[in-house]
Amino acid sequence: MAEFGALSLVPPLFAIGLAIVTRKAVLSLFLGVWSGGVIFTGGVGLGQTFDWIAAAVGESTFHAQILIFTLLLGSAVAMIWRLGGSHAVRDWAIARLDSRRKVGLVTWLLGMLLFFDDYANTAVVGSTMRDVSDHLHISREKLSYLVDSTAAPVATLAISSWVAFQLSMIESGYEATDLAASEIPDAFAVFLRSIPYNTYAILAVAMVGIVVLTGRDYGEMLTAERRAATTGEVTREDARPMQDVAAELGEPNVEDPKLLAFFLPIGVLIAITLGSALYTGYSPGASLYDTIVDADYAVALIFGSFGMVASTYAIGVVTGELSLGESVDTTIDGFGIMLTAVTILVLAWAIGNVVEALGTGEYVGRIAGQVLDPALLPVVVLFTAAFIAFSTGSSWGTMGIVTPIAVPVAWDLTGGHAMVAAVVGSVFSGAIFGDHASPISDTTVLSATFTGADLVDHVRTQLYYAVTVVAVAATLLVIWGYTRVNPWLLLPVGVVALVGLVYGLSSVAARRRGIDPTDVAGAERRAPVEDGDD
Repeated sequence: MAEFGALSLVPPLFAIGLAIVTRKAVLSLFLGVWSGGVIFTGGVGLGQTFDWIAAAVGESTFHAQILIFTLLLGSAVAMIWRLGGSHAVRDWAIARLDSRRKVGLVTWLLGMLLFFDDYANTAVVGSTMRDVSDHLHISREKLSYLVDSTAAPVATLAISSWVAFQLSMIESGYEATDLAASEIPDAFAVFLRSIPYNTYAILAVAMVGIVVLTGRDYGEMLTAERRAATTGEVTREDARPMQDVAAELGEPNVEDPKLLAFFLPIGVLIAITLGSALYTGYSPGASLYDTIVDADYAVALIFGSFGMVASTYAIGVVTGELSLGESVDTTIDGFGIMLTAVTILVLAWAIGNVVEALGTGEYVGRIAGQVLDPALLPVVVLFTAAFIAFSTGSSWGTMGIVTPIAVPVAWDLTGGHAMVAAVVGSVFSGAIFGDHASPISDTTVLSATFTGADLVDHVRTQLYYAVTVVAVAATLLVIWGYTRVNPWLLLPVGVVALVGLVYGLSSVAARRRGIDPTDVAGAERRAPVEDGDD
């Protein structure tokens, strides 16, 4: 394979930079893929560009399964809307969740409870909380942040669809060392030891709680929240929401909407997804742990989302609200509201094909591998993984690239399993941060989709918080590298640091705008006015 060196960085960084500047995600991603085609072929590269785009779906069963899941979820969302389920749950929740803080807390808790898969997490939590947060004038950007930061970070810490892949990466890393098979520790034991070093994931979840409980914001999130609180506009005037059900489908013609039309489909999705996962992972004599690890979560998501759609059809027929023909038409409409999300997912995966062909990950990993100070190795691995995930939009792809490199380097430098656990946690941590910061990440796209936010607005507002968290996470890893203090003792220090930073940064941001740091909550208690403040 040809060596492209620093040129391999151009396509992903060009696409990401252009998306953030222009707010045109689809155009930016396509131009990023095309730039890769030019570099790869040395010519116009248009044919290669469309080959990569076609391969993003045609050569990946997993990608095709995620597209089917997304389209089926779109159908289910449309059916629930037409049946009045969204209105019913909004009215039910409004009577109980009468403040922005309560809505934020419920979103945070739901995100932690649905730990078994990040895709299902974003779909359920985003769809459940969107209408309630709209009623209380919480910006879609804020809701997207809450959902995104309790999806992948939670999944990477718990027994979930992520664990099997993470364990396989740990095993691959140890196989690249000079250790005999009998000397290689159990991968799950290493995974457990790596958890306190997965500092970004842990602190990202804590950050959500801090932001919700304090009611303080800064950066572009403060602008978004002030807009929503003072004008009632939950999206920016020129925003392009990834999903706008009301605009696409109109108001449902249901006089007495029932909670059943919302909670039954959601319950079916969760039950069938979990049941299917356990079924696909089961084998005679297998333990529960082995069953969970060996499960096929992509297939389980398809079964769960199909069951969700089927349940909405049944509700429509039994209640007489929708005929079979009307349900089929609504299904097609539901596919339509997911068109933007599907397009961006395909182009984001195509960028992944570009960076694989150009060797972007290997180039970055090789450069980072030249930094061999053992004390700084975890933080170097953190930022290496972060950069690759940011550039490729794939946390799993990043783990696959970096873990087999980082584990043998850690073992060769120190000969200790403690450092291996530290770099494993750092890989996961950096991959999640890069995933959060990147507009070409599938979880970022789906978080914006199911909360109805503009993708680039979601990225721009979340980036302030993600950078704050990764700065603290990196500091903790440096402290551990030089002191080897128990990493569990450092995590509370990180939480306290985040509290201080949130108060400090929000105070500075509010002072620049001439408002009180908690004025957003005050604005929400007053009736919205016509002329909003930023």
